[in-house]
Amino acid sequence: MMKLLISAIGRQKAGPETDLVARYQDRAQKAGRNLGLNGPDILEFTESRARKTAERKAQEAEQTLTALPTGTFIVALDEHGKNMSSEDFAKLIDRERNQGTPAMAFCLGGPDGHGQQLLGAANAKLALGAMTWPHQIARILLSEQIYRAMTILSGHPYHRS
Repeated sequence: MMKLLISAIGRQKAGPETDLVARYQDRAQKAGRNLGLNGPDILEFTESRARKTAERKAQEAEQTLTALPTGTFIVALDEHGKNMSSEDFAKLIDRERNQGTPAMAFCLGGPDGHGQQLLGAANAKLALGAMTWPHQIARILLSEQIYRAMTILSGHPYHRS
């Protein structure tokens, strides 16, 4: 069973955005059982308080990478990443699951973005479009796409192509 993780710098406060993420998490957890997928679980990390941007990004990258299980396929959410269709996103998850990857982590950086250590360790870089999204909305979009990927893989009619 492949574990799915959403790793995020910054803590999300209670509110409608958190409720929506939890709704998609619950749906994905139920849909993923028959697919050999578990999660997505959310890992939250505190923003670095370092004064320099490079140092903040490096500290945040280190805490993220240290927390990920060995053998994790790392997907960095990055403005310079690849734009992917929902079908291609599902194929990426399916490919890694079929190859026996133990975990796949979708990593959201801090306000300054990802440190070079995390970008260098990333197996893939993904953009959620050309626009910049607040973290709360990025979490919702990512959670929904993980659920959508599971419905695509199971043949459920949620996704209409």
